[in-house]
Amino acid sequence: MNVAAILKDKGRSVCTASPDASLLDIAKALAEKRIGCVVLLDDDEKVAGIVSERDLVRTLAGNGPKILEQPVAHCMTRDVVSCRESDTIDRIMAQMTSRRFRHMPVVENGRLVGLVSIGDVVKQRIAEAEMEAAAMRDYIATG
Repeated sequence: MNVAAILKDKGRSVCTASPDASLLDIAKALAEKRIGCVVLLDDDEKVAGIVSERDLVRTLAGNGPKILEQPVAHCMTRDVVSCRESDTIDRIMAQMTSRRFRHMPVVENGRLVGLVSIGDVVKQRIAEAEMEAAAMRDYIATG
């Protein structure tokens, strides 16, 4: 199974913003949309960074509430690990686990085409396991 299968099920919509957006604007978007991260795009619509709820909380705790007026560029992760639609679920799950992050932008030809979360990966793995178990039960019942 690959990333394209996840995007087919969940859709390709991604909440994005500019690195110039304020941290308060990002916090509002996270809360209103009930999401865990925002992908930040530069003027050329390429991924410039990503900011998660955790990034926001750490920055707020370390700098106080006045930081909310600052651009999100101050706390975004700049070295974004992305994947492609052809990447396997196992590969991205291993990267998310080893690098300890929960969201991975999907990029094709330099453009953002989707976002995959660890929850999406787990959901897909559970669905695969259930299909395998059902196939095994069918095989045993007819064997």
